[in-house]
Amino acid sequence: MASETLSTDGTSSGSSSSRVAKGELRNVSFDPSAPLLQVKDLQVEFHTREGVAHAVNGVNFTVEAGRTLGILGESGCGKSVTAQAIMGILDMPPARIAGGEVLLQGVDLLKLPEDTRRRVRSDRVGMVFQDALSALNPVFTVGWQLAELFRVHRGFSRKQAKAEAVRLLDLVGIPDAKRRVADYPHQFSGGMRQRVMIAMALALDPDVLIADEPTTALDVTVQAQIMKLLTDLQSERNMGLILITHDMGVVADVADDICVMYAGRVVERAGVLDIYARPAHPYAKALLESIPRVDMKGQALASIKGLPPSLVDLPTGCSFRPRCGFAKDRCASEEPPLYDVDGTRQSACHYYEEVLSS
Repeated sequence: MASETLSTDGTSSGSSSSRVAKGELRNVSFDPSAPLLQVKDLQVEFHTREGVAHAVNGVNFTVEAGRTLGILGESGCGKSVTAQAIMGILDMPPARIAGGEVLLQGVDLLKLPEDTRRRVRSDRVGMVFQDALSALNPVFTVGWQLAELFRVHRGFSRKQAKAEAVRLLDLVGIPDAKRRVADYPHQFSGGMRQRVMIAMALALDPDVLIADEPTTALDVTVQAQIMKLLTDLQSERNMGLILITHDMGVVADVADDICVMYAGRVVERAGVLDIYARPAHPYAKALLESIPRVDMKGQALASIKGLPPSLVDLPTGCSFRPRCGFAKDRCASEEPPLYDVDGTRQSACHYYEEVLSS
């Protein structure tokens, strides 16, 4: 994480010569003693022709410096919308943030003016998008796109900005960085494009990095390389990392804590070892059981029956009830809160004890 703090007048202290200094953020005072990032009761909805889609329903989590939070779930469960709400890049309308707080060291990002929030987004929260080819502009070189960050946000000269672009490409392991800054996105492989996206996200030295499906469409070997790069850079910079994925194998290796999302809600929140050893929610348990294993030769693969519910017409009670093998009458009428389990984890299931013992 960045070593300097910003006062209300934008002055900074404790900078590092190998890192780019933060820009000024006037009238914003971050509290170094507060948690790095807290999301509290976040609610996001989309107004569509079919009705109001409740994409994120009361999501809560905390990310500390140097720790990795994995957010798991099927497509459409609200993972990426949560990330976009944190970043402030939702299209509004049709999206609307209906409630909640996103606190970065005590400062609620949702209440900041757009120009201030844009500076916070560039300086303190970075994001790696899942489709690097679409995220990069095909008509500009990758060096130009990296250098633009320093010209716009730091006021660097073209020469200084190009030097930073070369440094970043070298940092993320792209060979012959001095030459490759002049190449266009289509001249890079999928894995190398993702490295460029990571370089762009890290350019201004953020405190929090959000990686949204960073290994999508990459082969297994390249996936491992990208994840190692992310975790190495996180360790060097002491960043908080949010890893969004549907791949439970990926988060098993790198996450400290996990939030499992279903139909816009966090249904289980636990340490990575706890959730893999003894899941406390039927959905988390079903996800684990659906992972193919090398000792399953000749056995049928487990699957989760049915489909996720429509976010426009969520079922009463527990949203997972129509697909759940533990469901009882109570589940149809009473939405389960996040119950405390053993003081170290939470599960949104009335019958979490039965799930744990199964």
